[in-house]
Amino acid sequence: MSTHERRILVIGIGAGDPDHLTLGAVKAIRRADVFFIVGKGPDKAALTDVRRRMVEEHTEGPHRVVEVEDPSRERRSMDRGAYTDAVRDWRERRGELFERLMREEMTAQETGAFLVWGDPSLYDSTLGILADIEARGSVRPHIEVVPGITSVSTLAARHRIPLNQVGRPVHITPARRLSDVARNDDGDIVVMLDAHESFTQVEGDDVWIYWGAYLGTPDELLVAGPVREVADRIRQLRAAARERHGWIMDTYLLRRGAGTPRPGPSA
Repeated sequence: MSTHERRILVIGIGAGDPDHLTLGAVKAIRRADVFFIVGKGPDKAALTDVRRRMVEEHTEGPHRVVEVEDPSRERRSMDRGAYTDAVRDWRERRGELFERLMREEMTAQETGAFLVWGDPSLYDSTLGILADIEARGSVRPHIEVVPGITSVSTLAARHRIPLNQVGRPVHITPARRLSDVARNDDGDIVVMLDAHESFTQVEGDDVWIYWGAYLGTPDELLVAGPVREVADRIRQLRAAARERHGWIMDTYLLRRGAGTPRPGPSA
């Protein structure tokens, strides 16, 4: 089997604010010849538009944008084993798509780029998929990673709080693992990928939530306060925002105990 070598940039572009694009990311964009933009359908066209605007604003020479549709993925609630299988299947199909793009839509003399929301190292599949492609052997990507500002950093900045308390850990978890983490964690918890409003199940009068949706965009929403007091407000905002946009991306920090910093801005 022949091996196609390709130079690939994986560029973190931040949570949505164009001003959060780092100088390193801008320089990387200017080096790329082909940009692979993976869309998620008409409901999330705004996410594609932001990446296109970044490319157009910062490229200086000839370039191409290749836009493709992301493979569908099972999103309903399921047990851990079924969820893992669903993600594995989705990653395999995404890998086949990425491999075809690198083999057919660019040459060995060109540099390709994937623009990744936030930072490529935090709950993003791109680097893992590229590693799987390299292991299969038909395409050999030479990968350079450019870090980006995460939604977690943006959340803390928007609420004007540190992520950690003195001498305490910070645990970052997907929402489906929140119940396990909350039982055993002695620090603050950052929760991502919460499709089922898991914060409503958090117990304790002393737990505060710092919540944000569409962080870094003109549609940004922020709420902070004791979970018991603001949970219904967040649920209402989520429902209205999902109805308005057709999708929602949110992140939040849970903080327990005395000494909680004052709340940031509220929606």
